[in-house]
Amino acid sequence: RFYCFGPSKTPMQMTPNDNAEWHAHLQTPVIYNHHKPIEINATTIEHINLNKITSTAKAASNRERVLILTPLRDAVHYLEQHFDLISQLTYPHDLIDLAFLVGDTVDDTVAALAKELERVQTNPEIAFRSAMVIEKDFGVQLQQNNVEDRHGFAAQGPRRKAMGRARNYLLATALKPEHSWVYWRDVDIKESPGRIIEDFVAHDVDVLVPNIWFHRYKEVNGKMVDIEGRFDYNSWQESPEGLKLAASLDKDVVLAEGYKEYDTKRKYMAKMGDWREDQNQIIPLDGIGGVNIILKADVHRSGINFPCYAFENQAETEGFAKMAKRAGYGVFGLPNYVVWHIDTDEKPGNA
Repeated sequence: RFYCFGPSKTPMQMTPNDNAEWHAHLQTPVIYNHHKPIEINATTIEHINLNKITSTAKAASNRERVLILTPLRDAVHYLEQHFDLISQLTYPHDLIDLAFLVGDTVDDTVAALAKELERVQTNPEIAFRSAMVIEKDFGVQLQQNNVEDRHGFAAQGPRRKAMGRARNYLLATALKPEHSWVYWRDVDIKESPGRIIEDFVAHDVDVLVPNIWFHRYKEVNGKMVDIEGRFDYNSWQESPEGLKLAASLDKDVVLAEGYKEYDTKRKYMAKMGDWREDQNQIIPLDGIGGVNIILKADVHRSGINFPCYAFENQAETEGFAKMAKRAGYGVFGLPNYVVWHIDTDEKPGNA
C-alpha cells in the first residue's frame, strides 16, 4: 500500500476545504523581521531612556532618585546646621544626590562646605550617593550687610533676578536623567521633619511647598514665649487686586511681594494654617517661596525654571510658579506643614 498526504480524492472531487488543506503543506513559511536589533559599539554614543524615569507617591520603594539643590552665598555660619539636618533625612541616602552652587561669596563658604561634605561623606552611615560643588560668580554686588539691606524693597527686583540666575545655573549643571525628584532646600533652615521627602512625595503633585515660619522668643509676664513668626510671604494665592496691579505695570517691573509699595491683597500662606493641625491639608498656590520646594523632575525638564527677568511681573520662585501654572502643572502648598527658618529679626513688611 502507498500513502500520501491529503484526501483520497481526485482534484475534481475535492471540496474547497479539502483543496485548502491539500495546498497548505506545499507553502514554505517566510518570516520577515524589519526590526532586527542593531548593535552599536561606538563608545561616544549614549542611550538614555527617560520613559523609565518615574515620579511616584511611593518614591522610596520604587528606588526613585532625589536631587537636593542648595544655592550658597556667604553661608559659613549655616553650613554645619544644614548638614546636621539633611543627615537626619529618612529617605534612603543612597538615592539622594547633593549639589551646591557657591556664587559671589566673600566669606569662607567654599572651604567650610568642603569640610562639611567630608564630614558627612566619609561616614558610611549617613553618606549620600554623591555630592557636587559648583562655583559661579555673577558679579552681583548687592549690599547685604544687614537684613534691612538684603530685604529692603529697593533691593528686591535685582536680588530676585540674581537669585533666579544662580538657581538656573545650579539646576542646569546638576540635574541628571536618572533624577525623579528635585528638592530645593535653602541653607538657613532651622528645623524640619526628617520625613519631609516621604511626606511630600506622598501627595503626588507636581510642585509642593510647606509653610515657612520662624521661632522668636520674647518675654511675656516673666516667661519666654515663642511668637511663631511668619517668614515667607512669597507663597500666595492671587487676587483680583494683584492681577489689576500687574496689568498696570510695565512688563519689566518685578512685583516684590509683602511690601507696602505694592498692595496686592493676595492671600499669603504664611498667615494661614497651624502646625498643630492636619499636616496633609493642601491648597493651590499661584506664587511660591524658595526656602523648601519639592517637585517632580519632569517639571524642570519641560523647561520650567526660575526667571531671571520679569515673567508676568514676577521673578525667581514666584515667576517659576507662574510659569509652571501656565504650562499646566499643579502648584500647591501645605499650610499646616511648617518648616522653621532662622530668626532674621526682620523689619515689618517682610516678616
